[in-house]
Amino acid sequence: MALDEPKENDETFDIDGFQYLMDKEFLEKAKPVKVDFLINGFKLDCGIDFSSACSSCGTTGTCCA
Repeated sequence: MALDEPKENDETFDIDGFQYLMDKEFLEKAKPVKVDFLINGFKLDCGIDFSSACSSCGTTGTCCA
C-alpha cells in the first residue's frame, strides 16, 4: 500500500470518505481483495496464493533459488 494519485489504468473505490486505488489488471488477478486495518498495520486477503513465499525475503522468485 502506498499513497498515489489515480491513473488511467486504476480502479477507484470510495469508502468512508477515503479513495482507494488498485491497478485494474492486478485486480483481475487478485480478486477477491479484502484489506483489514489493524492496530499496527494492515492485513491483505486476496485470490493470490502467497504461501510459497521465501521466508528470508518475503517474495517468490529468484531470491528463493
